[in-house]
Amino acid sequence: QALALSCRAFFWLVSLLLSSLIWFIAVKASDPRDEPLQKGLLIFGVMFSVLLQEAFRFLYYKLLRKAIEGLVALSEDGCSPISIQQMAYVAGVGFGLMSGAFSMINLLADALGPGTVGIHGDSQLYFLTSAFMTMVLIFLHTFWGILFFHGCEHRRWWEIMAVVVMHLAVSGSTFCNPLYVGSLVPSYLVMAAAATWAYLLSGGSAQNLRRFLLCKS
Repeated sequence: QALALSCRAFFWLVSLLLSSLIWFIAVKASDPRDEPLQKGLLIFGVMFSVLLQEAFRFLYYKLLRKAIEGLVALSEDGCSPISIQQMAYVAGVGFGLMSGAFSMINLLADALGPGTVGIHGDSQLYFLTSAFMTMVLIFLHTFWGILFFHGCEHRRWWEIMAVVVMHLAVSGSTFCNPLYVGSLVPSYLVMAAAATWAYLLSGGSAQNLRRFLLCKS
């Protein structure tokens, strides 16, 4: 599982590198004084990055499926030592942790200065809201990994499209900043819906949740 976690982080890094490279080329090839064009390129870069991340999530699923088939062929009882559901969870965590790590690096870079957040009348909640946004993205990537792999495994393509749409919606909501309510509230609502959906797909039920909360066996 540790190897799967590292591989998933590597796939995310590759998708980030490719999307950043394309956005950098587009910016350098355009007029930097054209603000509407630069904003449009930024929106394009974010949307393209999301689609590329989901494409790499699919490629990673195909790689894991091949690996599990190889483990089944080599095992004596014809069973895989790890299920695709477990791999989906590990892959989602790897994706989320790497995404959160890069978000924190950017925050720490901004915290070094120069200048003081809010000195020109901007919101002083930048670091706090960015931390909450980073947290929700880590959880979302975990839940999206479960949903995405389940859709691939059972050929439910609408589940895959739902993950892509949720990812686009959450990423697009960040353009509401510095009106942080416009990005945080929808993102946490999407997280609640994705968490409930992933819980049910993983075999959870209201009865199991009630037993867990009441510490019953």
